[in-house]
Amino acid sequence: MQRKAYAPGRSGPAVLSAAALALGLGIGLTGCSPGAAANTDAVDSKAGPAAPAAPPGRYRTLFDPCGAVPQAALKDLLPGAAGLPDAERDRTYRGTSALTFDTDRRVGCSWKSDAPDAAHRLTLDVERVVSYDPVVSDDDRAQEVYGRKQTAAGIVPPPTAPPATTPPPTTAHTAPPAKPPASTGAGGAAPLAGRLPSLPPLAPHGPHGPLAAGRTASPGAAAGQHPTGAVTPTAPTSPASPTTGLEPRVLTGLGEVAFLDDTLLSTGPSGAKRVVSVVFRTSNVIVTVEYEEQTTTSAEVPDSKELQEKARNLARLLAERLEE
Repeated sequence: MQRKAYAPGRSGPAVLSAAALALGLGIGLTGCSPGAAANTDAVDSKAGPAAPAAPPGRYRTLFDPCGAVPQAALKDLLPGAAGLPDAERDRTYRGTSALTFDTDRRVGCSWKSDAPDAAHRLTLDVERVVSYDPVVSDDDRAQEVYGRKQTAAGIVPPPTAPPATTPPPTTAHTAPPAKPPASTGAGGAAPLAGRLPSLPPLAPHGPHGPLAAGRTASPGAAAGQHPTGAVTPTAPTSPASPTTGLEPRVLTGLGEVAFLDDTLLSTGPSGAKRVVSVVFRTSNVIVTVEYEEQTTTSAEVPDSKELQEKARNLARLLAERLEE
């Protein structure tokens, strides 16, 4: 019988060892993979779902405030510019831009005109508020900024009516049972009868009592208005201060929220100065209109109603511009 040729490395035990090693590595790798996935799932489940990001504001850019006021409005707001030479009048109507670091975040413009009897100044400030907190929206952050402005002006929002509450249902009232009469001693008399000394009757109070001696009755008591002789004190009432409707107040129908401030800053021989401010918020943009008049004589004080009307009309134009 012919023998088979010998081939190095092909012996039976070596082959079995290599196969066993490969099988062991495969089992080890297979056993580790599911464990790692399980650990990852456990970490993710402990972290919880991510909080949703707050929505951004409506506005990403701002308009040019110097070009936002129509020339017809400027003629009404700056009456002293009408008598200026053409070149100077045009320069007055163009206004002066405020210096800001980022025109997408804040812009401003101012105008000024002088007249023999009064000087007028108009200032616009437009701010776009951005919240860097992912859970606070731009609108909410803008409302915080607006609220601080309103608080600084000393204007309190009108109170809101409390929600109506339904009264609890009424139940039939049951009278408590009557107490039994106290027990009496022999002969029907109370147990303590006769044990206490008899007391004299109490002296009457009021105008007929012993304290009434030497006291003069009031005319009202003599007339029978108070039979007991008592006089009801009344607190002095002061007349309420009349309201003109021009006081600093919260405005409605302008933006989402708005208020008006009116301040008479100074009066004296050189004249009087009044500043009217209208502030409103639309989404994440806050607009401030400040209109000022300075008279040159002490005989005249700037008219509050006229200044407020002009400032409010301009604020409405700017609010419409934001809606475009």
